[in-house]
Amino acid sequence: LDNFPSGFSPIGVFLFVFLPHCFLLLLYQADFVKVAHPDFAFREAAEEACRNIGTVVEKLNTDVELCQSLRRLLADETVLSSLDPETRRVAELFMFDFEISGIHLDEEKRKKAVDLNVRILDLCNEFLIGTHIPNKIDKHVLPEHIRYNFTAEGNYLRIAGLHADCPDDLVREAAYKIFLHSNTQQLARLEELLASRNSLAQLVGYDTFAHRALQGTMAKNPAQKSFINIFIIKIFFRTKKDFEMMTKMKMKLNPHNSVSYISICDCLYNIDPGLYCPFFSLGACMEGLNSLFSQLLGISLYAEQTKRGEIWSEDVRKLAVVHETEGLLGYIYCDFFQRPDKPHQDCHFTVRGGRLKENGEYQLPVVVLMLSLPNSARGAPTLLSPGMMENLFHEMGHAMHSMLGRTRYQHVTGTRCATDFAEVPSILMEYFANDYRVVNQFARHYKTGQPLPKNMVSRLCESKKVCAAADMQLQVFYAVLDQIYHGKHPLNKSTTEILKETQEKVYGLPYVPNTAWQLRFSHLVGYGAKYYSYLMSRAVASMVWKQCFAQNPFDRAMGERYRREMLAHGGGKEPMLMVQGMLQKSPSVEDFVDALVSDLDHDFETFIMDS
Repeated sequence: LDNFPSGFSPIGVFLFVFLPHCFLLLLYQADFVKVAHPDFAFREAAEEACRNIGTVVEKLNTDVELCQSLRRLLADETVLSSLDPETRRVAELFMFDFEISGIHLDEEKRKKAVDLNVRILDLCNEFLIGTHIPNKIDKHVLPEHIRYNFTAEGNYLRIAGLHADCPDDLVREAAYKIFLHSNTQQLARLEELLASRNSLAQLVGYDTFAHRALQGTMAKNPAQKSFINIFIIKIFFRTKKDFEMMTKMKMKLNPHNSVSYISICDCLYNIDPGLYCPFFSLGACMEGLNSLFSQLLGISLYAEQTKRGEIWSEDVRKLAVVHETEGLLGYIYCDFFQRPDKPHQDCHFTVRGGRLKENGEYQLPVVVLMLSLPNSARGAPTLLSPGMMENLFHEMGHAMHSMLGRTRYQHVTGTRCATDFAEVPSILMEYFANDYRVVNQFARHYKTGQPLPKNMVSRLCESKKVCAAADMQLQVFYAVLDQIYHGKHPLNKSTTEILKETQEKVYGLPYVPNTAWQLRFSHLVGYGAKYYSYLMSRAVASMVWKQCFAQNPFDRAMGERYRREMLAHGGGKEPMLMVQGMLQKSPSVEDFVDALVSDLDHDFETFIMDS
C-alpha cells in the first residue's frame, strides 16, 4: 500500500485492489455452481449468492466517493505516467463501469439505476432457467414409432431439445414444434427483461441498450448498421441459391414433411454422423487436442486424481495444463456427460481467474468445461458425432484462453475481455477441428485402430460448405433479431411478432406458427445486443487461420505469436490492437466481411491428400 499512488483514498485502495479479487472469485464459483451442481440446494444457494454479490457490485458502481477517487487518479499525469499499460487500462475500465452505471445522475436516479440492474439480474436468471425447461406432451399425440426418441414420464413424453442430429425428419419436426412452443410465463420474462434493459440504458444517457452494451467492443456501435448490413448484401445471392436448392431437395426427398437443410446436406454428401462416431471416441479426441497443443504451444494435458469433495459429480475429470518449460499453468475440470437436471449446453466457466499475487507468485487459473455428451454404452467408449467433436475443440479454445492468459489483474483475465473478441480463440479451434491434417492425427476406429479414411475426411469438410451461406444467414438473422430486441424495436408488438417479421425479412425460411424460438435463446442473457460477436469473431478467426495456420496448422512459431499477441492479454489490451498484432496489419470492416464470405467458397485443394 505504501507504493500505491497518492491521491487514492484508503477506501479506494481497499475496494479497487482487494475486493475485486474477492468478488470475482465468489462470482465465478457461484455462477458455475448455480448452473452445474447436481444438488438443488447448492444451485439455489449459489443463485442467491450471485444476486447478493451482483447487488453489491451495482451499488459500488454508483458510489460517488469511489468514483471521485478514481477520477483524481486518472487526472494526475504524474500518476498515470507511473502506471504500466495494463494497470492504466484496468483503471479506465473501472471508470467506464461507473459511467455506464449512471454515476453522473442524482442520488434518486442512481438508486433507480441500481434497482433496475438488480431486477435485470433476477430476470436474466429466471429467463435462463426457463430456456432449459423441457416441454411435455401426451404421448398419444405422437406416432408410436417415434416415441422412443423422447423420455417417457407416465402418459407424457418429455422433449428437452431439438434433436437436430436425428436422421428422422418427423422426429425433428415434432421436437421443433413442441420444444419451441410458446410459454406465457417465459414470454413475460423476456418482455420485462428487454423493457428493463431499455429503461436502464435511457436512464444513464444512451439511446438504446444496444448503444450502451457495445461501448468498449470492436464494433463500438450497434452492429446491424455496418458490419452486418454489408455482410447481408455480399451473401444475398449465395443465400438465395442455397434456399432454392434446399426447396428442390425437399420436394424430391419428402414433399409432405419438413426436412431441415442439415439433413439435405447429409443427403447430398451421403453424410451419416453415425459412420463417423466410431472414429471419434472421446479418448481419441482428447489425445488429438493434446497432440495439437503440444506441437503448437508446447503444452500437455495430464489427468490428475481428485480429492474427496473436490468434484460435484463422479464422472468429472481433472486435467493439469503443463508447459514444457514453464511448468503448471492451471487446471481444467471436464464435466462432459449428461445427467438429470444438467442443462443441455456446452460452455466454459472460470472458477478462479489468473492474476499476479502480492507476493509475486501467479495465481493459477481454474476452469470448467461443461458438455452434454451421451454416456458410453456398455463395452464401448463415449463416441462423439462430428458436431460434438467440433464443440469439444471450441470449448477447449476458451479453456486455453484462460490457461494462457497472464494478466496482472483478475478483472481482465482470460475470457474477461470484449465479447466480440472472446469467441475468437474458440472459433479458431473449429478451423483446426475441420482440417484433415489435424483430424488424421487422432481419428481412429475405437475397435480396429483404422484411421478415418481420407475420402470421409474430405466429404465431411466439403459437406460443411454445402448450404454454408444459408447457415451463415441464420446467424445473421439471430444477430439482427438481437439488435432489434435491444434497439428501438416497434411498440405494441410482442417479441414473437418481431421474430416472425424479422425472420421473413432477413432469413429465407418461413416462421413456423405457434413457435417462439426466442424463448429458448439463452444467449439473450449473456450476449444481449452482442450476438453479432459470433460473426465478428468468426471473421477474425478466419483471417488468423488463413494467414497464420492454413499452410501449417502445427506451426510452432505462429503458435507462439498467437499466445503472445492474442491469448496472453485477456481484456488488459484493446481487442483491435491484439488482432493487429497477430495479423501484422489493421483490418477494416470490409476485410472482416470478405473473410466470412471467403469461408463460403469451396476449396477442394485444401482436402487433396497423398494417396
